[in-house]
Amino acid sequence: MSIYEVLDLLEICYQEVEHEAVFTVNDFYDISKKITGTLCKNLFLTDQKQYYLVILKSDKKANLKYLEEILLTKHLSFASEDRLKQILRLERGSVTPFGIIYDESNQVKILIDKDLKGEILLFHPNMNTKTLSISYEDFLRFLDYEKHEYVLF
Repeated sequence: MSIYEVLDLLEICYQEVEHEAVFTVNDFYDISKKITGTLCKNLFLTDQKQYYLVILKSDKKANLKYLEEILLTKHLSFASEDRLKQILRLERGSVTPFGIIYDESNQVKILIDKDLKGEILLFHPNMNTKTLSISYEDFLRFLDYEKHEYVLF
């Protein structure tokens, strides 16, 4: 199933904008003027036992030591591009929580920045040439449907 089919199945409303490929949050700032919502930074991390998708407000920096404390783990680092492709079928520069539709064995735990609560969120639909906006509440419904554990931090 594509992300569009899942969103339609769940009756999740979204807006979409097409644009040139973007590979970093900084590349996206001009595009963000064309669609309403909060730009998110999405990081695919691992501690060599578990995979994590960290979703932050775009202006925040990821504090890996703090995340290790929350997760009760050590040696948190960016997961390899090969694992990103294998688990979420995504490329660097297109990391998005919508990739979990391909994580059938539920290997990825989601960590969501508590400052995103109640916002309209902007994510790529598994390709970095489009951006979708959905409500925070609908995003949580999507995660529940996909049966992925998430933690607010």
